[in-house]
Amino acid sequence: MSIMTELNPKLGQRDVEQIPTRNGYGEGVFALAEHNFNVIVLTADLAESTRVLEFQKKYPAQFVECGVAEQNMMGIAAGLALAGKVPFVSSYAVFSPGRNWDQLRVSVCYSQANVKIIGAHTGVSVGPDGATHQALEDIAITRVLPNLTVVVPCDSLQARAATIAVGNRPGPAYIRLTREATPVMTTAETPFEVGKAQVFREGTDVCIIGSGPVLYNGILAALELERDGISVMVVNNHTIKPIDVETIVAAAQKCGAVVTLEEHQTMGGAGSAVCEVLAQHYPVPVEMVGMEDHFGESGEPEELIEKFGMGVGAVIEATKRAVSRKAIKQ
Repeated sequence: MSIMTELNPKLGQRDVEQIPTRNGYGEGVFALAEHNFNVIVLTADLAESTRVLEFQKKYPAQFVECGVAEQNMMGIAAGLALAGKVPFVSSYAVFSPGRNWDQLRVSVCYSQANVKIIGAHTGVSVGPDGATHQALEDIAITRVLPNLTVVVPCDSLQARAATIAVGNRPGPAYIRLTREATPVMTTAETPFEVGKAQVFREGTDVCIIGSGPVLYNGILAALELERDGISVMVVNNHTIKPIDVETIVAAAQKCGAVVTLEEHQTMGGAGSAVCEVLAQHYPVPVEMVGMEDHFGESGEPEELIEKFGMGVGAVIEATKRAVSRKAIKQ
């Protein structure tokens, strides 16, 4: 099982630093290009929104503006990859991998082309942009594709580390990012390894296994539940594929109950991936926190998180249900 991960000492405090995960991607791909001239960034008229504007300015010969043509962009990226380049396809997740899923499936994954897909503006925390731009299905449609690595960083620092890691790792990869500034949970020294989940907090009664920035609500819930005498482990399941079977099973064995947490549809998402692991290796009571078969809507990010049941209160309720179910099972 993963050892405890070094975290930001200000977790749970009001002045914890908040940065969008998309910023970490921009920094990561910029750092990659400093040492690898084969790194190419492609966008679909979203250089600023996906935080590659500085890359465009510094490395214009390694930047391709494809315009609003996401399907064409994925095809171009596949061709570049097969010619030895390391292309990063940058767009909103509803468009990429949403609109260009066919090209991702055939031109990239089937061909095992070394393309990195960056899906920004995911989840209801996109806010006022509304349901059409709130990707809540992207984990489901990517993790099913053979040869594709799927990563959901928990914060901006991890997004930077994940970008560098997949950039140096052969094969197709998808990184899921958010728009809003979110708490920085890790540090610059926190290690990152594709396929290796991280234990953010030890506990013995129940384990919250979360993916993405919404995991912070799991940490806050764990701190509050501790005051009620409930010991909560928190695991950052940042890699949905390949998933860390060992850490997930060990957490279930230690705690006897699990809560999954994600800003995505509960069907087919990170929670479903965790449930598949537990069903095969160590079945325990599981409660799933995420989007329950709805589209999003326009609104302020925090209001939407609360409305659709992904806030701290919802996590606390789900955790208590999981603990009570464990008692019934025993």
